[in-house]
Amino acid sequence: MDVLAITKRARMSPTKARDLAREIQGKPVAEALRITTISERKAAFQLGKTLKSAIANAESNADLAVDDLRVKEAVIDEGPRMKRYWPRARGMVRHIVKKTCHIKIVLTDDK
Repeated sequence: MDVLAITKRARMSPTKARDLAREIQGKPVAEALRITTISERKAAFQLGKTLKSAIANAESNADLAVDDLRVKEAVIDEGPRMKRYWPRARGMVRHIVKKTCHIKIVLTDDK
């Protein structure tokens, strides 16, 4: 059975989070949690929160044992971009794009 957790509009660039998501994909839940707690990156903190949410969903909603769970999918999609401006010389402006991402983690108890 598959269990899902989604974090929307996480305030980080999706390209910086995708390599860590690929690293935890296919691993047991305990090992994926260890990877996210050891890493010092901002993406690891957000992925860890979403992973813990998925584990809680599996325990409370689906009555699954945590020891049998694996990370089936860890997907980082682009979210909406916040557009800001920075004043420059001679009345010009520099565009700043602050990126967000959606984190989706799917856990499964299948082998």
